[in-house]
Amino acid sequence: MAKSLMVQGAGSNVGKSLFVAGLARAFTLRGLSVCPFKPQNMSNNAAVTRDGGEIGRAQALQARACGIAPLVDMNPVLLKPETETGAQVIVQGERLTTVKARDYAALKPTLLPRVLQSYRRISKDVDLVLVEGAGSPAEINLRQGDIANMGFAEAANTPVVLLGDIDRGGVIAQLVGTHQVLSAADRSRVKAFAINKFRGDARLFDSGLDEIALRTGWSAIGVMPWFDDAWRLPAEDVMDIASNHDGAFKIVVPRLSRIANFDDLDPLAAEPDVSVEIVPPGRALPGDADLVVIPGTKSTIADLAFFRDQGWDVDLAGHIRRGGQVLGICGGYQMLGAEIDDPDGIEGHAGRYPGLGFLDVTTRMRPHKHLTQVEGNCLATGAPFTGYEIHIGDTEGPDCKRPWLSVNGTSVGAASENGCIRGCYLHGIFKNDAYRKSFLRQLGTQGSTLAYADSIEQTLDALAAQMESSLDLDRLLALAQEIQA
Repeated sequence: MAKSLMVQGAGSNVGKSLFVAGLARAFTLRGLSVCPFKPQNMSNNAAVTRDGGEIGRAQALQARACGIAPLVDMNPVLLKPETETGAQVIVQGERLTTVKARDYAALKPTLLPRVLQSYRRISKDVDLVLVEGAGSPAEINLRQGDIANMGFAEAANTPVVLLGDIDRGGVIAQLVGTHQVLSAADRSRVKAFAINKFRGDARLFDSGLDEIALRTGWSAIGVMPWFDDAWRLPAEDVMDIASNHDGAFKIVVPRLSRIANFDDLDPLAAEPDVSVEIVPPGRALPGDADLVVIPGTKSTIADLAFFRDQGWDVDLAGHIRRGGQVLGICGGYQMLGAEIDDPDGIEGHAGRYPGLGFLDVTTRMRPHKHLTQVEGNCLATGAPFTGYEIHIGDTEGPDCKRPWLSVNGTSVGAASENGCIRGCYLHGIFKNDAYRKSFLRQLGTQGSTLAYADSIEQTLDALAAQMESSLDLDRLLALAQEIQA
């Protein structure tokens, strides 16, 4: 019979996703069959699963830590922000609706049965389900109808370990304050706590652990040190992407307001001879870029306007005049074209919108979402790759007659006449070592012998080893309870 344990945070961004990934790898190395689960996630950085849906990128990494393929049931509710006040709701891998934030509270209770359905499906034939909460249970204003934290823990009768982040300061207040605001019933679901991101000698916090235990009645699992190599793992937040800034080949990426599926950047940032600079709003695109990558976006038309508002269209034109290279991926590909036609108002108001005009292609938005895993190769070099598509809209035009990639025998992508500006819908292709090296060589830089997949596996192993040496994982495992049928 499978058991489960839930990790919740005493605040947002306390490191739950990485913590669960480390636990997943540690318990997998102990010989257990482990599966990750997150009832509700909010992220535009989605992964396409083998069963044809989409889940949060963090759950895909956690699945990898378990040595299994990602499935839609690992993250049954995914919220993908489209505006400041609204988000697309993905349920069990498929789009359900788009709602305003104020209306989501009424929708949440109707999603709980499907969340529990997914939870019970993934619990079959495994030893342990590691559940990750979202945000913090201290947000008691969201408790009614909750499916992400204590509402799920109550419905599934799952014990909770509360995680605090000492790096941001005030960790005692985080944990003791959470204890104070929780109801007695929710408080009783928390069986233990752990401290995350400690720098220095963890023994210096022994008295802090004692104070938290005294004031809450919860037992301490231990103190997790700061994990220096976290940057080597795929990032769920674009601001977590780290790079070797001494790399001679400079890639510049404008940080779009609805940037999505930017996992394309992780393998490039890991290259020792490459630097990746994420340019925030309000700053010009640097003039010394070798390559400008316009990434994917959840809202192409809105981010096209955002791109122009920053003056990046002028910066990009200057980059092109200087002979610089440009790559548009997915929404970025659409933005590079002459026009985006949205006759049904899928992204807002129906109409035709002028693109940046650097590729002679046009895009027509259509309701159907392309969502598939792919494999193919570079037409120029034959270098193979696997990847995925996740987009709405179809793109065509004269520059599509200069494709540069092949997928399942079909030529795809578009390029300018001089080959300096290219676009495609394919995500994830740079994780393939041979293709990434081929791509960089085409742009005039050597590329390294980096084995990207191996580096992720080694980093997950190192994370698990650090957890084994720092936390009482035997006690943590003993807290897990059997999942009710």
